[in-house]
Amino acid sequence: MELIDRQDHQKLYLQLYDILKKKIESNEWPAGSRIPTEEELCKMFNVSRATVRTAVLESVRQGYLVRRQGKGTFVFRNVISEGISMAVNLSELPFEDGLSFTSNILARTVMKPTSDLRSKLDISRDRHVIYIKRLNLIDNEPVVLQEIYIPYHVCPTLLEDDIEHNFLFALIEKKYGIKITKVKNYTGITCLNSNEARFIGAPEGSSAVLLTQFFYSGETPIMYARLINRTDKFRFLVELERKVI
Repeated sequence: MELIDRQDHQKLYLQLYDILKKKIESNEWPAGSRIPTEEELCKMFNVSRATVRTAVLESVRQGYLVRRQGKGTFVFRNVISEGISMAVNLSELPFEDGLSFTSNILARTVMKPTSDLRSKLDISRDRHVIYIKRLNLIDNEPVVLQEIYIPYHVCPTLLEDDIEHNFLFALIEKKYGIKITKVKNYTGITCLNSNEARFIGAPEGSSAVLLTQFFYSGETPIMYARLINRTDKFRFLVELERKVI
């Protein structure tokens, strides 16, 4: 069994994460199997519960493990066999190329989440949420009104970053080292209320596309976004690319 090297300059939780990763990739812990409990891992590697929790959370974020309420933590990663798989090019806002994109921040704050938000982001009652409201413009025309919710513990200094000129998607991945591995998009039609209509310059009561997005790292929700989109200004581009593994 690999041991934690306390003389190593690498943080303990990163060492433990690497060990867990190796056990999964070597199939010592096969896909679908339950890993030892936090208490057992503490004893196995002689580390604190905080170290174990951080390493396990990182493994969940990277898609190696999945937590199941009341049942434990299980190996989620599967070895991809030879063949063909469908890959999707991910972007925060799938606009067509060649358009001039700008963003105006309308609100940014930290808030206590509603029960609905807690459910969407899978967080407890005592957690806070970063809230960002912004208006996205294409060729200087208001097109998308966007509301974004991110668990505060995921990136606690995010509101200090330049979120007006950077995609949140890129900040979360590059600055905070959290890999977005899955995005779920739900598209529907909504009628604009007076506030929404005022921001995007459309008549009140007119139809708009409602896009809700769920961003995941592994099975952990990282971000939830709600977008109100004018239908007369642009088309969404969803690009699917078939790749050989």
